[in-house]
Amino acid sequence: MAPAQVDVAVVGGGLAGLATAYYLLPPAPAGRAHSVVVLEQAARPGGKVVTARDGGFVIEGGPDSFITQKADAYTLCQELGLGDQLIGTNDARRKTYVLAGGRLHRLPEGLLLIVPTRAGPLLRSGLFSPAGKLRLALDLLLPCRRATGDESLAAFAGRRLGQEAVDKLVTPLLAGIYTGDPAGLSLQATFPQLAELERRQRSLILGMRARQREAPAAPAAAAGRPTSTFLALRDGMQGLVDALAAHLGPEVIRTGRQVASLARDTGGRYRLHLTDGTTVTAAQVVLATPAAVAAALVAPLDAALAAGLRAIRTVSSATISLGYRAADLARPLDGFGFVVAAREPTPLLACTWTSSKFDHRAPPEHVLLRAFVGGARDEARAALPDAELVRQVRAELARLLGIRAAPVLTRIYRWPAANPQYAVGHLDRVAQLEARAAQAMPGLFLTGSAYRGVGLPDCIKNARQTAAQVTRSQATPG
Repeated sequence: MAPAQVDVAVVGGGLAGLATAYYLLPPAPAGRAHSVVVLEQAARPGGKVVTARDGGFVIEGGPDSFITQKADAYTLCQELGLGDQLIGTNDARRKTYVLAGGRLHRLPEGLLLIVPTRAGPLLRSGLFSPAGKLRLALDLLLPCRRATGDESLAAFAGRRLGQEAVDKLVTPLLAGIYTGDPAGLSLQATFPQLAELERRQRSLILGMRARQREAPAAPAAAAGRPTSTFLALRDGMQGLVDALAAHLGPEVIRTGRQVASLARDTGGRYRLHLTDGTTVTAAQVVLATPAAVAAALVAPLDAALAAGLRAIRTVSSATISLGYRAADLARPLDGFGFVVAAREPTPLLACTWTSSKFDHRAPPEHVLLRAFVGGARDEARAALPDAELVRQVRAELARLLGIRAAPVLTRIYRWPAANPQYAVGHLDRVAQLEARAAQAMPGLFLTGSAYRGVGLPDCIKNARQTAAQVTRSQATPG
């Protein structure tokens, strides 16, 4: 059973909730100055960070890696003793393709985010039309935007680089990260560095080239930093949440404990009523849940906060992992996979060639692929029956890659309403939600992928900041 009274109750045992508890507690349990409990309704902690191992295949249900440009995930892995388990991508195969016009086109070399930095590869690329290439180059001449404030990623990219860039770069990229539509997603909440490039350098191309020149000349390894853009754990990303859970221990993490309602007593403490009939009382509460779940819990206490939380839209997605014998492939998987251009007639959002991207993902003489469906473009597809999903994915892999053999392994993960969509003005609305919570419900905090970033480093950074806010609040006289 969960303890009856704690200093801090964290609702939600996904990565954000576990990391918040980690940063609230010092490394040695004997040194813990206050009590924390994590209440997770599922049978296991970790949320979308889940790995299955089957016959030598390592199958990720959620994120397969993290970006090293943002240090938080890398630092946490080192603190948890996972440093020797980190592996980088197979950079000798570092190619990504875009499905456009029914064909796979390699992304031009020298492309950083959505910005081309080398003329030769762009001119030789078959991905863009001659007019599209000229429009990309026009970024070198266009003036900086004078208006301030947020705008959609599609509006920004269309203004700077043209509609072909929106269709063949921005839309595919967002499908793999946010499963979203760039016409409705906030530039400031997704890629603020692009807005900063324009503000400082006027041209994205000139700005990205300047950033390359300013980068440290010494190898990253010499400074103790990872050299690969993406890192994963050798045995799967679930190792990160497993290490967090082991660090916190069963006295902190309580699985199978769903919070049914939230109330506040006259002394300002929160009462969390669980579905098993028990109650946990806490001086402070961290809601590390999807925004809709947080909205349902706070609605009886503050309708305005609940309405703001409900306004954060989500979409559903699914991943379908397929393992094959390498001998059954019609072509080598000479890259990390492909993403899909706008309006391309395919059920797929993207397909990662998992065993090419990372080692240790398939047994010898086998390969592993992971297809993505659903998202803002085609949300209903994520709810199709298993057999139909597999049929559609196999048909596309046969058409695009010539793989007609039956897979030796199939694994589906569904993520209903699990992908937050950061609409234009998202960060301002999050700031308003946080201010409202501080005013109307002192001692209640919000964290997780719904607010300030969906990647693992973003969630960990947000958790660390939330824990710091909780600690400061504890030290502030009421």
